[in-house]
Amino acid sequence: MLDEETQQPEDLNESEETSEETTEETGETSEAEENGEETEQQTSGQRRRERVAARGGRSGDQVLEAPTEPPPPPRLYAQFKEEIIPNMMREFNYGNPMEVPRLQKIVLNIGVGEALTNGRAIEAATRDLTVITGQKPVVTVARKSIAGFKLREGNPIGTAVTLRGPRMYHFLDRLVNTALPRIRDFRGLARRGLDGRGNYTIGIREQIIFPEIDYNEIDKIRGLQVTIATMAKNDAEAIRLLELYGMPFIKDTVEA
Repeated sequence: MLDEETQQPEDLNESEETSEETTEETGETSEAEENGEETEQQTSGQRRRERVAARGGRSGDQVLEAPTEPPPPPRLYAQFKEEIIPNMMREFNYGNPMEVPRLQKIVLNIGVGEALTNGRAIEAATRDLTVITGQKPVVTVARKSIAGFKLREGNPIGTAVTLRGPRMYHFLDRLVNTALPRIRDFRGLARRGLDGRGNYTIGIREQIIFPEIDYNEIDKIRGLQVTIATMAKNDAEAIRLLELYGMPFIKDTVEA
């Protein structure tokens, strides 16, 4: 009995040592497995990045670098400072270059009367203006109720956007040199669009004259209104300013 009792602690010690060794081995195995999994994950991540780099990279995986140089100024703004100001000062006898009228803003507006019956018309018109101008337009609402048109105050009836600064000059450049020549049977712009305070308005029947609009993605043909606001004091100065920017006006003809 004593031998058995004296042998039990030894067995227990041996079993504890065996369990400790097994635990250590298991821990080492688990650590090795974890290290192996991490290595596999790193390897798979490296392979995925290499494949993305080989394909040219995705938009979400690319690291965009900050531009080292500022964007160039609009071409029409440089033309205004170098050519238009000297010509206007010589023709109108301005004593100061700051007296020369300049562009103030350009407003584009699409009236959507069908929005009362078609809820998606406003979304389509907003999308078209966004593509044309590169700026998010605002939705215009009715200011008062008109029973004859089944119109209530607050109903969305159109969308509009106001362009200023470099974006205004870029749009005018595209309008004059790209969009207007695409109008069917275009023979020039009429001079009656002036309001007497130096602002000129153009009515465009089809938005597809802008090359940014994809004909296959629009729901219908829509017209829009373009208003060019200048700081000119009268219509003569405004017309001459827009002519120097390249606006193709119809020449005045004098009858004999």
